[in-house]
Amino acid sequence: MQQVITMNPAKKIVAIVFVLFIALSAHAQTLTNTTSADTAKRMAPVAPRPQVYKPKPHGPKPIHRELSVGFRLNTDGWGAFIDRGTVMYENVKTSDMFYHFKLWQLEFDEKKNPHEMKTTTTDQNPTGGSSTNSYIFGKINNFYTLKLGIGTSKLIAGKPDPGAVSIHWIITGGVSAGLLKPYYINAYYNGVIQPIKYTDQTKDAFIDPNGIEGNAGFSQGLSETKIVPGLHLKTGLHFDFSGNRRTLMAAEVGMNAEYYSSPIQIMAEQAGVPYFFNLYLSLQFGKRW
Repeated sequence: MQQVITMNPAKKIVAIVFVLFIALSAHAQTLTNTTSADTAKRMAPVAPRPQVYKPKPHGPKPIHRELSVGFRLNTDGWGAFIDRGTVMYENVKTSDMFYHFKLWQLEFDEKKNPHEMKTTTTDQNPTGGSSTNSYIFGKINNFYTLKLGIGTSKLIAGKPDPGAVSIHWIITGGVSAGLLKPYYINAYYNGVIQPIKYTDQTKDAFIDPNGIEGNAGFSQGLSETKIVPGLHLKTGLHFDFSGNRRTLMAAEVGMNAEYYSSPIQIMAEQAGVPYFFNLYLSLQFGKRW
């Protein structure tokens, strides 16, 4: 006879609860271990990434100064000059593009009267030959100017890239020393041919073409040169054609005004004036560094 053992329902419930408790405890332990590992991984110090050195690009050396010489044709003469410029702003973005320059200029000019006409004379030598000599009829004074000016050069158009044309507005002004030198001719005066200048006593012989033999030479009258102080102001457009950023090759057109402390008389039959106004065209060459 087979015996059947039945479990009390209360004991069944206790057994099931015990099994579930054991299973939940094991699962909780697994989660705890996993969470602790993740937390430790997150809290561990991160090794820094190796940095790759990237050298900064080196551009061309900025421009700070310029120096140039030039020749100028004026509507009333000619001139030669020296320009020295410095960049007004030390910012690399502007200093290397020639935006603003502060200029110093030293200039030497000779003033010509529009009525000046060169006349040539021919003298017969005792040996049978002949010689020629020229002079300017009616001219009584040579007038030269030595000007010292300061100003600015500002870029108004164009690009400063090599090979491109840039246009600058130029304005300078300053002091001027007028040099007034008497103009001597060899003429028949007091019964002989001799060097004379224009005075109240010699003016008849000075403007008599029949008694003039020619120019007495530049050295005549140098010791009688007078200095006439004055002021000058100039403005114009400066066109830079240089194909190299380190060189300067430019043309300039503009106008110039001068005023002196006393009237300047160049021709005998024209009254002297203390002011001059002219237009000019100049060419200049130089370097930048």
